[in-house]
Amino acid sequence: MSLVLPLTEIVRINEIGTGLFRALEPDDGTRTKIARSLDLASLDAFTATLTLKPARVGWTLSGRIVADAVQTCGLTLEPLPVSIDKAFSLDLIEAAEPVAGEEVEITLDDDSPDVVEDGRIDLGQYAVEQLALTLDPFPRKPGAEFVQPEEPADISPFAVLKAFRESDTTDKG
Repeated sequence: MSLVLPLTEIVRINEIGTGLFRALEPDDGTRTKIARSLDLASLDAFTATLTLKPARVGWTLSGRIVADAVQTCGLTLEPLPVSIDKAFSLDLIEAAEPVAGEEVEITLDDDSPDVVEDGRIDLGQYAVEQLALTLDPFPRKPGAEFVQPEEPADISPFAVLKAFRESDTTDKG
C-alpha cells in the first residue's frame, strides 16, 4: 500500500539552479484532504510560500505558512478555530550512495538535515508537514478543564463481606 499525500509539488534538484520560489494555495478539495489527514474539523485557508536555494552543503528550504483551521477541543469536542502564521527554515542534503559493507548510521537528531532521495523534493509535503508541526496536538478551548470523576463505590463481591465484617467488629466493641 502506498501513502497518498494530500498536497504534492515535486521539484527535481536539477531545476533549482540558483534558487526557486513557489507559492502554493491548495483548492477546496485538496484542503479537505489535508484537513482529514491532520484530523482537523476544517481547513478554511492555507497558503505556503517557499524558497529553495543552494547552500554550502545541499539546499536550504525556507518559507512561511498561513492557515485558518478548525481543530476539535479534546475535552468539550467543540470547534476550536486557530490561525497560523509561521516562518520556517530547514536544510536538505542529497542522499549519499551507500558503500558496500559500510554501516549506515541513523540518528533522530533534530538538527540533522532532511535527506533528498531520488533527486526529488516535494514542496507540498514540506508545507503540510510544517502545518502539522504548528498545530496543538492536544487542543483545548480556553477555560475548558478536565474534572476527574468521583471514584465509584465498591462494586466488588467482597464489598458485602467487608461491610459485614466491619459491622461485626463494631457490635463486639
